[in-house]
Amino acid sequence: MAELATIARPYAEALFKAFSSDLGGAAVWLDELAAIAGNSQLQQFADNPKSTVNQVFDLIAGVAKTALPEPARNFLRTVIENGRLSALPEIAAQFRSLKNAQSGSSDAVVYSAFPIDGAVLADVAKTLESRFGRKLNVKVELEPALIGGIRVVVGDEVLDTSVKARLEQMKVALSA
Repeated sequence: MAELATIARPYAEALFKAFSSDLGGAAVWLDELAAIAGNSQLQQFADNPKSTVNQVFDLIAGVAKTALPEPARNFLRTVIENGRLSALPEIAAQFRSLKNAQSGSSDAVVYSAFPIDGAVLADVAKTLESRFGRKLNVKVELEPALIGGIRVVVGDEVLDTSVKARLEQMKVALSA
């Protein structure tokens, strides 16, 4: 959605400049706020004309697991006052992109049918970094439908070594 990206860009750039000394810390609370703001029930509550800015702010601040620092609280209040709560997930995504561009890294999501322990994940991350040629911020998400193996998504690149993908390849080869 281009319009949402256009709305989110100035917020993400302002956050990036304001928190240039602590990008990692800002990313933590921003990702949490984005996850909360993505809730459809919260969006309905915030869009209700009877809901005040303070009620929406108190609800989000109360749900947040981490204590929000004062700059984060100010940012959240500004976003709510300007009616941009629905753009918060996009703001977080653009902020992450700016942060990654500065550090020369990329986000990688590893989809696995089973949980991956720390040592194995470190080995997988090292292999993926050499494969993709850059530092990766690896996150694991469970996807039982894969049956086995992993599927890795880095930006618009996908590396699929799952059993499901191999079965699909066999199906195509047998039906051709």
